[in-house]
Amino acid sequence: MRTVPTAALTAVLALAVSSCSANGDEEENPGADRYLSVGDSLTVGVQPTGGSENPPEETDEGYTDFLAASLAEQGQELDHERNGCRGEDTTTFLEGGNPACGDRYDGGSQAETAEDFLDENGEEVELITLSLGINNINGCFEQVDLSDPVDASRLDTDCVDEGLERVDEELPEVTEQLREAAGPDTQIVGMTYYNPFLAPWAVEHAGESDPGTPGGELPDGRGVVDYAVEVMEQLNETLRSSYAEQDIDVADVEAHFDSGEFGVPEDSGSDLPLNVQRVCDWTWMCNTEVGPDIHTTPEGAREIARVHEGQVEP
Repeated sequence: MRTVPTAALTAVLALAVSSCSANGDEEENPGADRYLSVGDSLTVGVQPTGGSENPPEETDEGYTDFLAASLAEQGQELDHERNGCRGEDTTTFLEGGNPACGDRYDGGSQAETAEDFLDENGEEVELITLSLGINNINGCFEQVDLSDPVDASRLDTDCVDEGLERVDEELPEVTEQLREAAGPDTQIVGMTYYNPFLAPWAVEHAGESDPGTPGGELPDGRGVVDYAVEVMEQLNETLRSSYAEQDIDVADVEAHFDSGEFGVPEDSGSDLPLNVQRVCDWTWMCNTEVGPDIHTTPEGAREIARVHEGQVEP
């Protein structure tokens, strides 16, 4: 597979996020308003910094870090309490049991930890962000090589269906618990997801006049790429519905990544559809040295932070 160069990263953020380090340690500012971030690896800036042979690691370059820093630059400084961990899905968020979280939640769950924090600090918390849901299905896609149509055709759709069912059943519980613990006046912003699963096949076959069935063909005749699009649309609609029920604002990352735009821009130098180019530019999915990896690059995390910033109330 050839590498599609990612967009040039912008200069390293000048303003340090004083409220949180990469390992989650806090430097509190007594009496300051608070920002609680909860969710999955995007919350804690996971990056494939150790290369393709090592698991991704947490960094201080998550969208939550850039959001907190950007708000501070505008005079809205919030002490950032950063929760979240790699591999968290709706089930482990509610029940615990995610090995990647270690003893972060003292043997409990992220949901319990967030509720305890809000019980203690609720009057000071001005903002909560949530990214949760994609890990319910990501493991299913990771079992196959999406750049190989033959292998991709073996995708376990039962696994995907089970993951989507858990999102449908459990995310409303997550959002209800957060709203109840936070109270009606605290702003909560939940995000939708970009579609990382298009990139491997599209990069491998960019520019081909007849690449065949997109991404291979499932036993029921559907193309794998078409199926991945349907799955992500269903996931994001479930997220939006759950957010709406609890008066949670939506950071529409799906739209910001142009996830539904399959046209190739006239000025494209890669022959890639715009939605795939966004994923290549803002994630590690098209980087063959450390990827493919679904996590955002620092620039991608900044883009997601900008989407959230547009929703945050002053």
